[in-house]
Amino acid sequence: MKTVGTMLRRGPGILFLLLLLLAQSADAALPSFAEAKAAYTPSDAALLDRNGEIVHLLRVDQNGRRLDWTPLPEISPVLVASLIQAEDKRFYLHGGVDWKALASAAADSLFHGKRRGASTLTMQLAGQLAPALRPKKIQRTYRQKWDQIRAAEELEKTWTKPQILEAYFNLTTYRGELQGIAAAAQGLFDKSPNGLDEAESLLLSALLRTPNATPSAVAKQACILAAGAGAKTSCAVLHARAAATLDGGHGFSTAVALAPHVARRLVKKGRGAAASTLDAATQRFASQALFEQLRQLAGSNVGQGAVLAVDNRSGEVLAYVSGGPDSGAGYVDAVQAPRQAGSTLKPFLYALALERRLLTAASPIEDAPLDLPTPNGLYVPQNYDHDFKGMVSARLALSSSLNVPAVKTLMLVGTDAFVDRLHALDFTGLTESGDFYGYSLALGSADVTLWQLTNAYRALANGGRISALLLVPDGKVKTAQAMDRGAAFIVGDMLADRSARSLTFGLGSPLATRYWAAVKTGTSKDMRDNWCVGFSDRYTVGVWVGNFDGEPMHDVSGISGAAPVWRQVMDFLHSAAPGRQPAAPPGVVAQEIVFDPAVEPPRREWFIAGTQTERVALTPAGSVRPRIRYPGDGEILALDPDIPPANQAVFFEMAPPTPHLRWRLDGNDTLPADARWKPESGRHSLELLDSSGQALDRVGFEVRGGTRR
Repeated sequence: MKTVGTMLRRGPGILFLLLLLLAQSADAALPSFAEAKAAYTPSDAALLDRNGEIVHLLRVDQNGRRLDWTPLPEISPVLVASLIQAEDKRFYLHGGVDWKALASAAADSLFHGKRRGASTLTMQLAGQLAPALRPKKIQRTYRQKWDQIRAAEELEKTWTKPQILEAYFNLTTYRGELQGIAAAAQGLFDKSPNGLDEAESLLLSALLRTPNATPSAVAKQACILAAGAGAKTSCAVLHARAAATLDGGHGFSTAVALAPHVARRLVKKGRGAAASTLDAATQRFASQALFEQLRQLAGSNVGQGAVLAVDNRSGEVLAYVSGGPDSGAGYVDAVQAPRQAGSTLKPFLYALALERRLLTAASPIEDAPLDLPTPNGLYVPQNYDHDFKGMVSARLALSSSLNVPAVKTLMLVGTDAFVDRLHALDFTGLTESGDFYGYSLALGSADVTLWQLTNAYRALANGGRISALLLVPDGKVKTAQAMDRGAAFIVGDMLADRSARSLTFGLGSPLATRYWAAVKTGTSKDMRDNWCVGFSDRYTVGVWVGNFDGEPMHDVSGISGAAPVWRQVMDFLHSAAPGRQPAAPPGVVAQEIVFDPAVEPPRREWFIAGTQTERVALTPAGSVRPRIRYPGDGEILALDPDIPPANQAVFFEMAPPTPHLRWRLDGNDTLPADARWKPESGRHSLELLDSSGQALDRVGFEVRGGTRR
């Protein structure tokens, strides 16, 4: 016979509970069902496209993995039955507290020394809803237990049984970080809650008491539940399924992952779904087109790429893709990463020359070997194919991306003026003066981003007007006129000219769309970056391919690298309606022209009003304006301390060599006829004079070392 002392040692809980029944406890504040559901937030927040379609789910809460709230009708009936069998057999018979089960549990504790729970589903849910009822340690205090009982009874007065079940399934933690039935079903079985079978339902119900138990222990508990419920699933099957699904990490995959980089910019914790300007169909197609092209280029050491597609009128971004087929989404955003521009800056250079009336689209420029003295040595630009085309028009030079004519155009415009123009087009990465970049700026030696480049081409499409690109709809967009409207139109027409482009790219390249489109390719030094950017009257699309780590590609040009992706995305955007050729703006006139001699066929050409001509005559040989070839402007010369000063000399050179011209150095024009000068330390100004004493060219240079005069 048990003594009172034994009863007190083994069953103090029942005695304290009886005392607490007589005590007054504070009521726990419980939300309504609607409030509980509204307070529930998934751990993944959604990025929505312009039509409200989810384009990406981004995890914003690391404390637990929760998916969307699952309504009770969308939960497998087998699981519902299994849960009730495991946790609360008389769920539909009690009013929140199963007093019979409580009495039985108390008797077991008092007379047999067995501790077992008797909490109903309603009591467990009350503990989840009210922070005051949650245990501060492993188990609740007796007062918390009594408050939980009272809260469960109050809950049943305002909640229906189906609402209690639905909230329980969504608020319970099943294993590890998996909170709620949707996350548990997806993470453990790669299923939706409505597709769970009997074995999976038994395992999930067994997890409720021991969420982090070993697979074997969970399977044993599931076997007990199966026996009590008369389930058909054998213990052998339960052990096998537990071992396969519970031993290791969760097979959790994001259901929608189309725009990770945009999601990281726009989706924030606690703000719900984020709206964007993206178009899900365009985003999906651009991703597929880019990744398929990268797979085909894998043998040429091309690993990653990026695509940006925007609406010309609004500036809204329709597609924003960065990554590779095998690299995952990653955190490298190639749309925003600065890369060397290659030939993609040439259109803005020619537009500036047209705007300042220094060139027309018909102006002849000689594509011939050229070497330019610079402070760092000779700069010798080459064409991509290492071939020179002779005398060509500016239209053909730009469309076929010839390098020497571009450098000569920059010499006309000036590097500082070109840098200023690029600043006006929001190329914010150019932080140095024109002298820093030098003539190589014409060939894209500066770093730009795909974001900046695509928007600058959009400015060409919009008649020289530029405004910010948008990822979120905004009706208050500021627009600025970055370049002359007529110059922008003419450059666009030049970039859309298939015939002029064919000299370098042929007639059947991916650049030749079935509709009007202006496009330019570019490849940076050592084939590290490959670009294709172009626009129609409605859309602008930019594409970059290369490697995130800057490793060079192997023999990949703009035509074989980025251009096929550009073409596919443009075709997709115009599948419903083709692009149309824009009308010429005021101040632009058309003129039939002929070349003399006939280096190019007669054609109809566009001119800024006042610059038109019927006959384009090439400059006769010998009539080119002479310039100072050496020393270069800003060049620094150094005296050699190991050579006697009397034996050191500088020879001034002009190009082309022209008789009857003379030199003037620091105001002194009595230099030797052979232009041999004994260098003196200091800064100097050198001028090339014609027979009348007018300066044809002027440079400044510095001599260092020796004795300063």
